[in-house]
Amino acid sequence: MDLAEFREYCLRKPGACEEIPFGPDVLVFKVGGKIFALAALDEVPPRVNLKCDPDLALDLRDRYEQVTPGYHMNKRHWNTVEIASGIHDIELQKMIDHSYDLVVKPLLKARVNQRRVLGSRSCR
Repeated sequence: MDLAEFREYCLRKPGACEEIPFGPDVLVFKVGGKIFALAALDEVPPRVNLKCDPDLALDLRDRYEQVTPGYHMNKRHWNTVEIASGIHDIELQKMIDHSYDLVVKPLLKARVNQRRVLGSRSCR
């Protein structure tokens, strides 16, 4: 997977958007205002940061030499991944999906709880 394919895959996720809040060399992918992926544009080979469950993060680091603790991120919850260095696209897509899901799940839960609270009010 190259950087263009990574970007395209991230932007296909429902509600995903792209920003450059840290300058022109880092793409940031968000959903609901929360970051689920970052991509360094000036890195060779291309590297991205993806959110990850701590246990899975350790497993992925053991399994792939291209996966390391998140650069400039909380190393327990983020991995840095070399995306053009031999990990199959389907595995990279699973990592992106997992990162996205970790961010979306609490947002959806908060929305459901908000509806319960708002739904319980009577406007009569």
